Amino acid sequence: MLWPLMNEFGLIDKYFARPERRSRTAGVALGVGDDCALLAPAPGMQLAVSSDMLVEGRHFLSTVDPARLGHKALAVNLSDLAACGAKPLGFTLALALPAIDEPWLAGFSRGLFALADAHGCELVGGDTTRGPLNICITVFGEVPAGTALLRSGARAGDDIWASGTLGDARIALEVFRGALTLPAEAFTLARARMEQPTPRVALGQALRGIASAAVDVSDGLVGDLGHILAASGVGATLDADAATQLIAICADGACAAGLFDVEARRSFALSGGDDYELAFTAPASARVAVEQAARHSVTPVARIGRIEAEPGLRVVDAGGEPLAQRFGGFDHFA
Repeated sequence: MLWPLMNEFGLIDKYFARPERRSRTAGVALGVGDDCALLAPAPGMQLAVSSDMLVEGRHFLSTVDPARLGHKALAVNLSDLAACGAKPLGFTLALALPAIDEPWLAGFSRGLFALADAHGCELVGGDTTRGPLNICITVFGEVPAGTALLRSGARAGDDIWASGTLGDARIALEVFRGALTLPAEAFTLARARMEQPTPRVALGQALRGIASAAVDVSDGLVGDLGHILAASGVGATLDADAATQLIAICADGACAAGLFDVEARRSFALSGGDDYELAFTAPASARVAVEQAARHSVTPVARIGRIEAEPGLRVVDAGGEPLAQRFGGFDHFA
């Protein structure tokens, strides 16, 4: 049901203003209510800033549950902070809506604030307007000066690691497209990974001083790892079959049931996108430290390759044999 009598400011006041929380978050001196928010990073900290946009039909389906969409809109931004090793402080929300739909707004704001509260990240401002459904969030975090994880620190001999699971979001998308059929339980799991990704904020912070480079996996592992290789001036060998072991629904037996072949699994894990996991590098001597960081942050990690001096990315199977199959990353304008 639409509620045309509510105006823009009533919408903000009802669903996004939280005056009782304005002074409760360290690092936020002033939140929603003025022309600008005021952030106050702790002494010795640098401000980390990232922005992501979600467009209906491009980044999410019109049928998605609004609470899950609210979660994902913030999660994809928190994932960028995680890749930098930053602690969240606050975020702004720019929201274009075709019309004021109060049930939708109630669900969206509920999902948004549930994740925000879990990470101590306050909504500090933004904008609303009428238009095609479009969500743009800018997130702010802090990181001790000189300790931010960057894409440019990988060195020959480093291990390549990935967190969590890869490929499930792409598998869910293929089901929605009608190109793939899954049992109900497997689809529920894959859909949750697509619609409610887990930003690895705690892992990112735990990896400061351990990882040599990091990137969040949003456009596919191969494509995003390529950013590290380019920024660091190195190459890599990637174990495709180690990456396929990170498909969550495979662990539940869906892959063993023959629902898709090994080439499809490799494609989902290496090129699928929408995972919002961390791909990172670390010296081989830091393996114990990486595993301790994973346990401390309650986040599974796996070694999936190595950094090499020779430029380019070489994708191999579990036996080390080069694959003829080609992998790429997502590009909005390709």
